[in-house]
Amino acid sequence: MRIKIAKTAGFCFGVDRAVKIAFDAAEEYPHVVTLGPIIHNPQIVEQLAGKGVQAVEAPEQIPQGATVVIRSHGVGRSIYDYLERSGIPYVDATCPFVAKIHQIVTEHSEKGCQILVAGDKNHPEVEGIIGFCKNGARVFKSLAELEEITAKTPDLAKQPAILVAQTTFNIQEWRKSAIFAKKVYTNLIIFDTICNATEMRQQEAIVLAKESDSMVVIGGKNSSNTMKLAEICGQYCQTFHIEKASELPRFDLSANCVIGVTAGASTPACIIKEVQETMNEFITTDELSFGEMLDQSFKSTYNGKKETGVVVGVTPTEIQVDIGTKHTGYVPLSELTDDPNVKIEDLVKVGDEIELLVVRVNDVEGTVVLSKKRLDAIAGMMKVQEAAETGEILEGNVIEAVKGGVIVSTNGVRVFVPASQSSLSRVENLEELVKQHVSLKILECKDIGRGRKRIIGSMKAVMKEQRKVLEEAFWQTVEVGKKYTGAVKSLTSYGAFVDLGGVDGMIHISELSWNRIKHPSEVVKVGDVLEVYVKDIDAEKHKISLGYKNEQENPWEILKNEYPVGTITKVKIVSITTFGAFAQIIPGIDGLIHISQISADRVNKVSDVLNVGDEVEAKITEIDFEKKRVSLSMRAVNESAPEDGDAE
Repeated sequence: MRIKIAKTAGFCFGVDRAVKIAFDAAEEYPHVVTLGPIIHNPQIVEQLAGKGVQAVEAPEQIPQGATVVIRSHGVGRSIYDYLERSGIPYVDATCPFVAKIHQIVTEHSEKGCQILVAGDKNHPEVEGIIGFCKNGARVFKSLAELEEITAKTPDLAKQPAILVAQTTFNIQEWRKSAIFAKKVYTNLIIFDTICNATEMRQQEAIVLAKESDSMVVIGGKNSSNTMKLAEICGQYCQTFHIEKASELPRFDLSANCVIGVTAGASTPACIIKEVQETMNEFITTDELSFGEMLDQSFKSTYNGKKETGVVVGVTPTEIQVDIGTKHTGYVPLSELTDDPNVKIEDLVKVGDEIELLVVRVNDVEGTVVLSKKRLDAIAGMMKVQEAAETGEILEGNVIEAVKGGVIVSTNGVRVFVPASQSSLSRVENLEELVKQHVSLKILECKDIGRGRKRIIGSMKAVMKEQRKVLEEAFWQTVEVGKKYTGAVKSLTSYGAFVDLGGVDGMIHISELSWNRIKHPSEVVKVGDVLEVYVKDIDAEKHKISLGYKNEQENPWEILKNEYPVGTITKVKIVSITTFGAFAQIIPGIDGLIHISQISADRVNKVSDVLNVGDEVEAKITEIDFEKKRVSLSMRAVNESAPEDGDAE
């Protein structure tokens, strides 16, 4: 007899996440309830009950003061509204793949699209999906039902519509339904929302059932994905759907008997182990017990299998591990880390337990090569895929500038960030970003064949969100006169734009200097950090006018303090008019020497006496600070000078 164990048996990502959230909530909050069973597995529900977590069927049954955990299947929009309206705290454990369906049907139902859902209308996941459809949805669980819906409402096929699926829907039935829908519906968008883990589990079950005389499917009797597994396996061989070990049948074990074992996505590892141990107790053969053969099956290894190894030896180039098989396991340094400068002894020591991936098995030599780096990359890819669904912000390092963008390494996964998504403003030299630690969002994570994925990220999306938060905070606190420190972002012919932290303000060219300047670049350059103050606010247009000139450098203040009326000083002629000449007293202030004040003698033409650039002595005869005008007189200087012979 041979035993074949499905590689994908047990918890999927979404279920595992929901269960962890529920147990964490039980530790964190004094009173916790779940809205419906957290998963369709009575053993897990019992364990949670042992920690005081009870399941309620409707929001109205939630006890006062309780914190609610929304299960992995998700709930409709009305449930969220009820909880928020009632002030009931909740923790959302909805599977990210289910939440993505909620987003899809919400967006398209608001556009007036008809919603077609492949699934069981009584399943809580489908009920939750329908709860996000503005005008309801049409649900079918087989091609026959879709054909019936279409026949009864012939106009439906001509209307804009979308097709989604329950994440655990039967793959074979989905493909048949999708082919039919493509042919009949003229304005249809199909979203393949069946969970990848579900598809892999069902495909593996088909292959395993075809090779087996009997199948054991472990999982809750009311678990949709487990029932589908049993249904699929039952098409190819005798199949037993059991919920716990006590339900195991006694198999007719012939010499060539092959028994396949798989488990639903909501079946915990402890239940699978319990079934194994029970088989060992009552099913025996002349050579090995069923449990021994099951153990033997579990301990076999193959390329791509995940193993837990115990470090038994360390050398400068590799580590030796025991993975519980007859093989000697090796992990080369290149499969342990990407850092060529690291010392192995700094990473692991004898006795450490580490998770590894089988890379190559050599049964002849009795060796197996394993990799920690590749397993980390798989886990990282799952993290990236989840982030693509949930919008989670990831951290990473820019490792390379390439044509059209940069490569960011996050969780061991290479993500391409286009140049247009690398910053809020255009980056001229992408090499400047290399080695920077950055935050990014995953915009796309798509299979492109041969096990490869196209992964595109955006640093700009994170920056925009951060800038929006800063902008909101800025407008709540800004006021005229408030001082800020900011960097110059750009220059124009009429001023300089300064980043105040989420909002840009402008310093007009006239505010950059007390002297006349032709361009802001004469005073500041991009990147300069300036101390500025708010001169004016246009909240409606979200515009900020900034001041920069230092009042202590105000030439009119200098004139007031150092050049009172009556002062005689040297001035420089800067322009000539028909009625006089303008002369610079100090930088920023010019005074007028009227033609009548140039000389005691009659002057017919100013240019006959003065030229631009001449330096002459003049007396300040009048200052109008309000109108910013100064009158000068050369004649008064000459008239006040003592004549020859007057002095004694």
